[in-house]
Amino acid sequence: MMPGHYLVKIRVHSWQKTMQETTLFDVIVIGGGPTGLACGIEAQRAGLSYLVLEKGCLVNSLYNYPTSMIFFTTPELLEIGDLPFVCEREKPNRIEALKYYRRVVDTYQLRVNQYEKVIRVTGADGDFQVETELQATGEHYTYCARKLILSIGYYDQPNVMGIPGEDLPKVSHYYKDAHPYYQRNVAVIGAGNSAALAALDLYRHGANVTLIHRGAALKPTIKYWIMPDIENRITSGEVKARFNTIVTEIKETSICLRDLETAAVTELPNDFVFALTGYHVDNDFLQSLGIAIDPETWKPQLNPETLESNVAGVYLAGVTIAGKDTGKVFIENGRFHGGQIIQVLKQKLLAQA
Repeated sequence: MMPGHYLVKIRVHSWQKTMQETTLFDVIVIGGGPTGLACGIEAQRAGLSYLVLEKGCLVNSLYNYPTSMIFFTTPELLEIGDLPFVCEREKPNRIEALKYYRRVVDTYQLRVNQYEKVIRVTGADGDFQVETELQATGEHYTYCARKLILSIGYYDQPNVMGIPGEDLPKVSHYYKDAHPYYQRNVAVIGAGNSAALAALDLYRHGANVTLIHRGAALKPTIKYWIMPDIENRITSGEVKARFNTIVTEIKETSICLRDLETAAVTELPNDFVFALTGYHVDNDFLQSLGIAIDPETWKPQLNPETLESNVAGVYLAGVTIAGKDTGKVFIENGRFHGGQIIQVLKQKLLAQA
């Protein structure tokens, strides 16, 4: 372990002990993505005591995006805390975004505990107890807060297919980098932006790519500048495509497919599988707090004006509110939820003082 890492761990560890023993926070934010950080900034600006808890690294979901990813949006739409996001091109890439959000935390000196997973929440409005576990040591801590904001995102919860072999080491629900798959037979399951981008990147780095989708065509939600590229690669045969097809089993060296129109079954040689079938919010965690989830839409029950859930004192931010419509809440609009919530919290906490 590098000396700098050891010192950081010891310093944060000591701070955790001090804070949990002496502080009843006005608000604890669960989730250290851009929306969670925006909530922390707004709490700090409002003079509220707060803590942000993140089970992984800072902006963990962004870190796990493909290495060469370029955002679909311009940098000013990713800005939080009125801190300018300067990048080289019109649209920022993943590395620039990670650098920007580190700068946000440094600039505001935000209280963020990384690698600390929330495992249980008890109590009620005005007196919540949040129990956590440190990834490095397994030690548990308990923090107290008057209010909670859940900004837990969805990228950690892939939509699984539930088929034999899905748990094999060669299967991943996340695409990172193309190089390891040079001259390998790679299946990409899905037909949205993530699947299209992965298929194109793999093809351009020498992989033998097959795109598999249960629908009849690519999803129309693919970005307009990506759609012609993937369509042309499929038409030319450079990326093979199997539409109206599902994967029924994944084996060590092959995958089994079934045509949904003809019921024909085929088996393809395969080295790696990327099941890019989407992600969902951790509804089990939300329900463990008593938050009601619509069984059809998966949307949590909340007041759209205040973003307070049906559980008093528990507020929801970012894609946590989206249910199955995860594509409708982005950093661009979720970043404003912090201001919306904190304005309400400040009034309530002052009234209760």
